[in-house]
Amino acid sequence: GGSKNKSSVIVGVKASDLEQNLVVENEISSPESRVFVGCGHSYMDTNIMIVNPDSLTRCSSEQVGEIWVSSDSVAAGYWNHAEATKETFQAYTKDTGNSPFLRTGDLGFLKNGELFVTGRLKDLIIIRGRNYYPQDIELTVENTHPCLRTNCSAAFTVEIEGDESVIVACEVERTYIRKLNAEEVIKEIQIALLTEYELEVYGVLLLKTSSIPKTSSGKIQRSACKQKFLENSLNLVGQWQKNIGQKKQKYVAPRTPSEEIIANIFT
Repeated sequence: GGSKNKSSVIVGVKASDLEQNLVVENEISSPESRVFVGCGHSYMDTNIMIVNPDSLTRCSSEQVGEIWVSSDSVAAGYWNHAEATKETFQAYTKDTGNSPFLRTGDLGFLKNGELFVTGRLKDLIIIRGRNYYPQDIELTVENTHPCLRTNCSAAFTVEIEGDESVIVACEVERTYIRKLNAEEVIKEIQIALLTEYELEVYGVLLLKTSSIPKTSSGKIQRSACKQKFLENSLNLVGQWQKNIGQKKQKYVAPRTPSEEIIANIFT
């Protein structure tokens, strides 16, 4: 935590470097920045380490990794689940051997002792070697059209023909459902993600109001949303999915500014 007598610690990190798990400070006001608010620093016997989740080696202050915690306040493990306890509560780094640590599953970085959380490890979207945080994609999606509800969207991946492909799902405001122009909304979402992230999505799902899976505290359950998608049990009011096996269409020159943006990205 932090002192109540001090203001929040806020940093801007260059988005393009963040995609490679690198922390490069940038102006907070820059459109190329992702802005993070510090969570405070560790107290007493608590030890926080940022660790590469693949190599299990300690990260530098210029790298994003999994947040590991060691403290007397950390639980001993899961009741009657020895294997899960060993994996989560008894983690060891390969380079230092310090132990035991709790693997939080959160991603973040340390700067001058301040902890910054960037997202969840299991929710991280990796496409062609670039890291995308679902909350960034979801915010972009929600800002594309007034019919889309705030804090009611989910971005996740599914495996299509051996590759990870992105799906975005978002609730539609109740007042828009009867007059919804799904094709227009979906096109705006596609253009926004192509323009901001150079990201082509496999599917766009428009959901009925108050139907997206959430926890009791109101957090989006991305994994549950993905499972419902795979089970075809989402409450849809509109959708689009890429036809992987479709034949290539003959070339048609861009006819609108939006089509020109898309054409420029892929040329």
